[in-house]
Amino acid sequence: MMIGEFARRAGVKVETVRYYERRGLLPRPERTSAGYRLYQAEAVAELRFIKRAQTLGFTLQEVKELLALRVQPDSACDVVDRKAHEKLSVVRGKIGELTALEQRLTVLANACDGTGAIRQCPILHELEA
Repeated sequence: MMIGEFARRAGVKVETVRYYERRGLLPRPERTSAGYRLYQAEAVAELRFIKRAQTLGFTLQEVKELLALRVQPDSACDVVDRKAHEKLSVVRGKIGELTALEQRLTVLANACDGTGAIRQCPILHELEA
């Protein structure tokens, strides 16, 4: 299939496919005599794998590593498990940071009732402190 159909089946844009090829996430496809890329149907699953891994927070470099592990069916699963736990730890850290940020913003937002002159705004005073 041509690149447009390939991208459509995987739910991405054509530029995404080209970018992943440049980054080495997708192998370079065969080309027609006119230079058009030709993709095999199996490549759609690989592209979907990349997108799903990204939605779980894996960077493109990490996805590349996962793809390399994926083609080594006899290697131990603990490497993938370790990568997933590392990513989980990062996500939990971000959740903690966002929770703290939410609490600080809640205090600020509750300090202002929205009335009075801007020069007396407790939010602005806190930001200036």
